[in-house]
Amino acid sequence: MSFRSIVRDVRDGFGSLSRRSFDVRLPGHHRGKSHGSFHDLHDQPLVVQSSRWANLPPELLCDVIKRLEESESTWPARKHVVACAAVCRSWRSMCREIVRSPELCGKLTFPVSLKQPGTRDGSIQCFIKRDKSNLTYHLFLCLSPALLVENGKFLLSAKRTRRTTCTEYVISMDADNISRSSSTYIGKLRSNFLGTKFIMYDTQPPHTGAHVPPPGRSSRRFSKKVSPKVPTTGSYNIAQITYELNVLGTRGPRRMHCIMHSIPASSLDAGGTVPGQPELLPRSLEDSFRSISFSTEFSSSRFSEIVAGSTGNEEEDGKAKPLILKNKAPRWHEQLQCWCLNFRGRVTVASVKNFQLIAATQPPPPPPAGGAPAGSQPQTQSEHDKIILQFGKVGKDMFTMDYRYPLSAFQAFAICLSSFDTKLACE
Repeated sequence: MSFRSIVRDVRDGFGSLSRRSFDVRLPGHHRGKSHGSFHDLHDQPLVVQSSRWANLPPELLCDVIKRLEESESTWPARKHVVACAAVCRSWRSMCREIVRSPELCGKLTFPVSLKQPGTRDGSIQCFIKRDKSNLTYHLFLCLSPALLVENGKFLLSAKRTRRTTCTEYVISMDADNISRSSSTYIGKLRSNFLGTKFIMYDTQPPHTGAHVPPPGRSSRRFSKKVSPKVPTTGSYNIAQITYELNVLGTRGPRRMHCIMHSIPASSLDAGGTVPGQPELLPRSLEDSFRSISFSTEFSSSRFSEIVAGSTGNEEEDGKAKPLILKNKAPRWHEQLQCWCLNFRGRVTVASVKNFQLIAATQPPPPPPAGGAPAGSQPQTQSEHDKIILQFGKVGKDMFTMDYRYPLSAFQAFAICLSSFDTKLACE
């Protein structure tokens, strides 16, 4: 029996991996909401655990998943890999060992991939569709090299809410249910009144060595009652995005800086890594990482406290120094009479929202070997010189977003959302 036949039998035996099927399999799981906890999945055995596929020999199971991982390398065919991880514990454990993170393979497979760093080789190409009528934004994974295409693998969505003193973007893994009370809510972005400073919040805490600013005063002004059935989530400040004041555009194009509190600056050094990466959780994977279609109360922090906390000496507290990103300065084109950046064909429409992010701090030059002058050493492009995130317009309400290590899709999407917001003192 070929591995494709095995996968086909598994799919036929368990039926479509939909939200409804998981409501039956997970004890204590309420219909319509993902209420099952991480411990519930371990303490209470799954119904499918006693099936014939759960007792498949490990050697055969390893060979099946390896072949499937190599053959189904792109979406939508890659949904079969997600289906294998949702069969039972033994299949899920084998998928955890075989399917590598986006940093190593450059593929987005499971929902957890959205919070893992992108690939080191090249970039992961995505696009964002804006809906002005509903104030929503949808992030898709590009399935073809063409710019203006309607098909893509849905990744994340965001909804903009304008309040009296700030603007808030709620980020969710569900295309339709974009709410902080939803089980698919993973973070948010909040701005100040002028739209010049933004704080990125995550529902999961960063690694223990991260320098996270202390929370500010809590505000119950906009608090909403959440149903007790919905599990409560945290709100951790993981990044700050700042746009320099530029009244009437007298200082040229926009200038922005990003302080990534959850990413150490050492991650761009040789052998550096991003610590505290989340692992593959045994949850309803296809529920939170499905495609719409292949055609198409939290504590609020004052920005003054955040800035004061980020300027301290992190090394004295034993915390890692955070990574700081800045936008690449454009050059003035005499013939076109405009500011230009080389997006390598990924951006086609001029817009004030277009930007490229690189590391703000450069590493010290290595000492010359054998007493040779520094200028005689061969120069190679280091991680600090590479474009980590680029964002630009390609059509009406269509934008491209290309990111790479050490940013994750969630972090890159939140940074791009800050560019959409109206900036009273930066235009």
